[in-house]
Amino acid sequence: MPSRRSFTLEQLGPEWARPGLVAGVDEAGRGPLAGPVFAAAVILDELRPIPGLADSKAISAARREHLAEQIRAQALCCAVASASVAEIDALNILQATLLAMRRAVERLRLRPHRVVVDGNRSPALPMTVAAVVKGDARVAAISAASILAKVERDRFCLALHEAYPDYGFARHKGYPTPAHLAALARHGPCEAHRRSFGPVQRALESA
Repeated sequence: MPSRRSFTLEQLGPEWARPGLVAGVDEAGRGPLAGPVFAAAVILDELRPIPGLADSKAISAARREHLAEQIRAQALCCAVASASVAEIDALNILQATLLAMRRAVERLRLRPHRVVVDGNRSPALPMTVAAVVKGDARVAAISAASILAKVERDRFCLALHEAYPDYGFARHKGYPTPAHLAALARHGPCEAHRRSFGPVQRALESA
């Protein structure tokens, strides 16, 4: 896979070589069994680069928090949005993720000319948009969005833990770890669980 150093947006086509604001977009929370899916959109300031941007999964929680503060302070603008558990269950996780991404872009203070998204699917937007596989490791603005989305979702999970301490959300962040599955079997789903996900459905059926 090409590194960030070898990847440039111009590789996406001639339009990407033109001047204009480019927003990076990424999500956090597609895989967990509980809680909303979060998405962030970031337009970086080329005159104020942020060293150390990387895929949020590849850096520590403390480092993510530090970088999130830098991104909020130094980016031209950024926004975080989410799609609720009810929307995930009604739409499916992919469509809810694309909805959260669109909401994040719509909340940006500045309107981007182009949007680059991590992965292989893009939300419907009124400007040019492209998806970049492994973009969170290849495009700085997507890395920044990855970090913001992950930090916001982790904070949400800490609050969820306070509301539902029996499930251990502070540790597993809603992912289907053995401890989470055991708690789900023992206590049944709480209001924050995604009913459309298999393990949650099975816990409901066996309750």
